[in-house]
Amino acid sequence: MYRHPEHQHISLTSAVAPSAPISALIPMMGIVLIAFLIIGLALPVLPLHVHADLGFGAFTVGLVTGSQFGASLLSRLWAGHYADRRGPKRAVIVGLLTAIAAGCLYILSLRFVGLPLVSAVVLLLGRALLGRAESYIITGAVSWGLALVGAKNAGRVIAWIGMAMFAALALGAPIGTALYAYGGFAAVAIAATLIPLVTVLLVARLSPVPAQQGTRPAVMTVAASVWMPGVGSALSSIGLGAIIAFGALLSAQRGWSPVWLIFCAFAISLIAARLFFGHVPDKLGGAKVALICVLVEAAGLALIWLAPDRVTAAAGAALAGIGYSLVYPGLGVEAVRRAPPQSRGLAMGAYTVFLDIALGFGSPALGLIAGHSGLDTAFLASALIVLGSAAIALRLLCANCFQGREQCLMSS
Repeated sequence: MYRHPEHQHISLTSAVAPSAPISALIPMMGIVLIAFLIIGLALPVLPLHVHADLGFGAFTVGLVTGSQFGASLLSRLWAGHYADRRGPKRAVIVGLLTAIAAGCLYILSLRFVGLPLVSAVVLLLGRALLGRAESYIITGAVSWGLALVGAKNAGRVIAWIGMAMFAALALGAPIGTALYAYGGFAAVAIAATLIPLVTVLLVARLSPVPAQQGTRPAVMTVAASVWMPGVGSALSSIGLGAIIAFGALLSAQRGWSPVWLIFCAFAISLIAARLFFGHVPDKLGGAKVALICVLVEAAGLALIWLAPDRVTAAAGAALAGIGYSLVYPGLGVEAVRRAPPQSRGLAMGAYTVFLDIALGFGSPALGLIAGHSGLDTAFLASALIVLGSAAIALRLLCANCFQGREQCLMSS
């Protein structure tokens, strides 16, 4: 159980049973919330720094910004494998230490502002380290949560920890903007170094859960066991990519104010739905919940496409947020259920890779569609793509029913 560090050592011990209260997830959510503030701080100000302070164009801005996500994609499986072998606490600490190093590179890059190319290269390395840090932190936190409350609560673990991540990104943006206005990129760089430093001191007080024992299957074997839920999550995440990339642009084009209303409506509804209904995939089954929710998400995206005004667009975004909120954890339940217990960290790393791919390649593809047929068409296209996830969820549901029928026949 969690107790204030002033009173005694925090006792999330290795003896915590999988039936432990859900409140055991609160420290994991706190770790993710604090750690992901680092990413949120830089999101709105990094392009300004690279463009205005260093004098580079859009290509370099995209390269520096995107290097984090590329590094995250490449390190997901390593992070999961490490969490399985050495334990999730060590994975989280490695991630936080890597984030501290990334912050130090942010600070170091400021020493070379007079040499913009050198400064950009150092900053690029810092962003790459931050991407690696993000993989270890989120994969370790999810693995830790699963070890504490059991695979039967996998949906809630994925939903709540993901909710903390979204909240951190939402909070980080205004904080980062305020820091940049107060002290420039130096203030952001210092905060990005101090936040993970404080967090690692708090995590050090948490008692670890043991690494899962047993023979570990090959990486490709684990990846093969989760590919179908992963593809489903990738297709459903195209809607998230559309709202992030084109929500503000659509609002600006049509004169809807404020331009962040679509994303804000999506994020608030997603957080609220995960807070109140994050347990539903565990109760009703991940595939069943994902099938229903992906239809809701697609309907919301279609409503944005048809929206004649900002209120309708915001309503569509809220509907899409409610739908997407449980698609990812619902299919995550199916991924966990199919993975060997001793390789759940690796399984979650492999599962998250599909989200990285969807956001990394889906948004540019939607951009080509939007450039050819208009911004609103990106939301129609994303709604149609998201519906593909329904076919995956239906197939998983049928497979579960068939497996359950076989087990009943064997037991009789």
